[in-house]
Amino acid sequence: MLLWLGSRKCFGTARCQDGGSRSIMNVVCAIPEQHPPDRREKYEVLLTVSLASLLLVALVLVFPYITSSESRRLTSFDWSGYSVASDLNNPQPQVAGINASWTVPTVKVSIVDSYSAVWIGVGGQFDDTLIQAGTEQDSINGHGTYSAWYELLPRNVVTVDSLSILPGDRITASISLLDPTTNTWSIEIHDVTDGRSFQKSLIYASSMLSAEWIMERPTIDSLIRTLADFGETTFTGCTATIGGKAGTISSFHTTQLTMYNRQNKELVSVSPLTSGGSSFTVYYQD
Repeated sequence: MLLWLGSRKCFGTARCQDGGSRSIMNVVCAIPEQHPPDRREKYEVLLTVSLASLLLVALVLVFPYITSSESRRLTSFDWSGYSVASDLNNPQPQVAGINASWTVPTVKVSIVDSYSAVWIGVGGQFDDTLIQAGTEQDSINGHGTYSAWYELLPRNVVTVDSLSILPGDRITASISLLDPTTNTWSIEIHDVTDGRSFQKSLIYASSMLSAEWIMERPTIDSLIRTLADFGETTFTGCTATIGGKAGTISSFHTTQLTMYNRQNKELVSVSPLTSGGSSFTVYYQD
C-alpha cells in the first residue's frame, strides 16, 4: 500500500480575472413648457424623479457585487481541476457535501514509476484538513495499476480492497456531512461498471472551507512524484453543498487550478466549465 504523506494543499499565485470598467447612464426628466403643470402632474414628476434616484442608488450599491469576479486561477505543483468556496478571500466553514463522476483513465506504461490520482475532496485549499475519495492510476515496475481509495489528512491513504478498479470503469463518488454535531462524514465510491459499491462513515474535524475536483500528482514519502500519462479525464455531475445551497461548480466562488512543475512547464491543462457548470476535462501535457 502506498503511503501518501504530507499535505495535499495547492501552491501558486492567483491570476485574477479582469473586472472591467462600469458606468451608469444618467436619467434626465423634461417638463413641458406649454402650460403650467397642475398638482397631479407635479406629483407625477416628483415621483418619477424619486424613483429614478432610488434606482440609481440601488445600481451604484448593488451593481458591483452582481458583476464582480467570482473566479480566479491558480498554479499548483500537484493539483489540477477546480475548487469552490463560500468566498475566495474569506471562506466560511459551510461545505457539507461534494459529488462527481469520471471514467478511470488508462495510464501509459513508462520505464520510470509514475502516478496519478483522480479525486473529490472537502478542505485542503485554505488549511491542512482534507477528506478525499477517488481512484489512483499508476505505472509501477512497467505495469499499470489501479485502485480506489480514501484519505483523511494527516492519516495515511486507505485502499478500498473491496473494489477492483479497471481502466474504463465508470466511477461515482460522494462525501457528505451526516452529523455536524459529531463531525460524522459519509464517504461513498461506486463502480457503476461492475455494480460494486463502498460506503464508510467516519468522524473527522474538517475545516469545511472548500470543495475540490482534482487530478493530482501524488506526494509519496514527502516527495511529489512523476505524473503518469493519463491521457485525459472528464469530471461530470460535479455538485457541492455550501451554506445549505446545492449547486454545480459555477454556482459558487470558483478557483481553477493548473498543474506546473518547478521549471514552469505545464503538466496538466484544464478546460473551461461546460455551460451548466457541472463538467470539465483535464488533459495530460507531454
